[in-house]
This record gives sequence, C-alpha cells and structure tokens, in this order.
Amino acid sequence: MKKTFLLVFCALFLNSILFANVGPSVVNYSKFSKQKDNEVVAAYKENTPWGMNVSIDLHSADPKMIRDGKVITKFMKDLVKYINMKAYGEPIVVNFGDTPRVAGYSALQLIETSSITAHFANSTNSVHIDIFSCKYFKPHETALWCKDYFKAEEMNVSQVVFRY
Repeated sequence: MKKTFLLVFCALFLNSILFANVGPSVVNYSKFSKQKDNEVVAAYKENTPWGMNVSIDLHSADPKMIRDGKVITKFMKDLVKYINMKAYGEPIVVNFGDTPRVAGYSALQLIETSSITAHFANSTNSVHIDIFSCKYFKPHETALWCKDYFKAEEMNVSQVVFRY
C-alpha cells in the first residue's frame, strides 16, 4: 500500500513539474458567463452570420510568460485546440517594437475558419487577443481560459460582433 501511494505521489509530482505553465486545467466559469455564452451560441445558430469576432484584454499577466516566444507559440496552438478549431499552418510569433510602449510579441494563427491574433505589451504586462471565426465558440469561457493561461489578474471581454 505504501509503495502504491509513493508511486502515485511521485507520478503526480513529476506530472506537475513536467507540465507546469502549459495552460489552465480548470476554468472558473460563472453562471453569468455560461448564460452569456449560451446566448451567443443561440444567436449564432439562429441568425447564421458569416462569422463572429471577440476581443479579449488581459491585464497584469505573468511578465515571464508574455516575454517568452515558446510560451506564446504554445499558447496559440493550445487556444486553437481549446476552441475546437483547426490550425492552418504554424503560428507566426514575432518580437518587435521600436518604442517601449509598443514593444513585445505579436502572434498570428490562421485557422480554417479565419484567424486569431494576439499582442503582448511588455510595458503594461497586458495581452490583447482577437478571435474571428466562421465557426462559433464560447467567448467568455475562452477569455477565462486565456486569463488563467497567462496568470492575469484582470480581463475584459468585448461584446461579440457578428459579421454578415
């Protein structure tokens, strides 16, 4: 019994070390968020727009994570999977900016239903994500997942814009 417990404990401990910072495992999804997402999905199905767009702003994100190109590349891939989309090629992740106000990474991931862009502002430790897709997704759940991914303290989610 002690051996089994020790093996399980070691496996869990190693798993937590090996997969640290690979994204949140649980999203704190409120009743309000679920209701808003259900309304968005219902409206999408009823009105059949060409696509939907949402902007997600994260504030006070983990500075190390938003300055790490490998983390950002993985985030873009993980986000595509999380919203159940299909990537078209690899994400483009570039670090640039001539002035401190705009310096940081920008990322683009084409998806078969459109695109995801993200901008990481070093000066404010903020992340600005735009998702446009011809396939619906749950914007509030997705925003919470992104917030947890980058350990951000605050987030804002735009009103969903349906495109016709």
